[in-house]
Amino acid sequence: MRKIAMFDSHSYDRDFFEHANREFEFKIEYHECQLNAETAWKAKGAEAVCVFVNDQVDDLTLEVLKELKVKTVALRCAGFDNVDMDHAKKLGIRVVRVAHYSPHSVAEHAVAMILSLSRKLNHSNERVRHGNYSLEGLLGFELHGKTVGILGTGGIGEIVAKIMHGFGCHVLAYDCKPNLLLEEQNQVCYQELNEVLVHSDIVSLHLPLDSSTRHILGKAQFDLMKTGSMLINIGRGGLVDSRALIDSLKSGKIGYAGLDVYEREAGMFFYNQSEAVLQDDVFARLLSFQNVLITPHQAFFTREALAEIALTTLKNIQS
Repeated sequence: MRKIAMFDSHSYDRDFFEHANREFEFKIEYHECQLNAETAWKAKGAEAVCVFVNDQVDDLTLEVLKELKVKTVALRCAGFDNVDMDHAKKLGIRVVRVAHYSPHSVAEHAVAMILSLSRKLNHSNERVRHGNYSLEGLLGFELHGKTVGILGTGGIGEIVAKIMHGFGCHVLAYDCKPNLLLEEQNQVCYQELNEVLVHSDIVSLHLPLDSSTRHILGKAQFDLMKTGSMLINIGRGGLVDSRALIDSLKSGKIGYAGLDVYEREAGMFFYNQSEAVLQDDVFARLLSFQNVLITPHQAFFTREALAEIALTTLKNIQS
């Protein structure tokens, strides 16, 4: 029986992969630890390793996997910025990913963040639970008629654009490969990055992370944005310079921020650390803002998405 070593696994991974595996009958070993050069030995005897967004598949890890005769690295996610692709190719290790999985899950989470921030739902819920039914400080704003800038119009960004168009928003977009059908059918206007930032009330990030997009939003870009505008990032934490975002929040340049990702989330997100002392001062500062909504890389986390991720991952390994 062919063996798969799954790293950074949780109970929900086991549930969905065990269900999907009825079709394939792999032997799956689940490891709670993240994959790196020190833990890679746990893949001994496996044909493939299954990894997630915060596993470290760098050159050292790949060398260990090669020595263990692992043939495939299977990402159960779309992004692959945590994999040294050149070194994997050099070693002859195949890398597969789930390029498309229920993009509605992630897109709807972005819209949920926009709605929550625009109407201050998180504050309202907390106050009601403590017996405060006053409306003071809960004044929100309508989405209808606002300009929304979508950075990246792949599968997820396209759906966000369509939803926001349905709200009656003016939708601008930035992408190196414009979606002409989206532009035609949903009145989406493609512009250069700086133009999108200048004219948008809400900016939502849906770009992959690579050398060209790392910190694509930093001080210079925040300075271009409208005072009091909203930033949503459910792509990758490294797309945003966190320290620059903090400065922009302090000055009021950025009026709202919804973050499902953080550039130093590895080892923190996906784990219960309620009893631990928070060591990341930058993240602690982000948590201190009342106008910042943070979720722990949760956007993908729906029944539909997890079922599709499990099935597609096992199909990739089978192939």
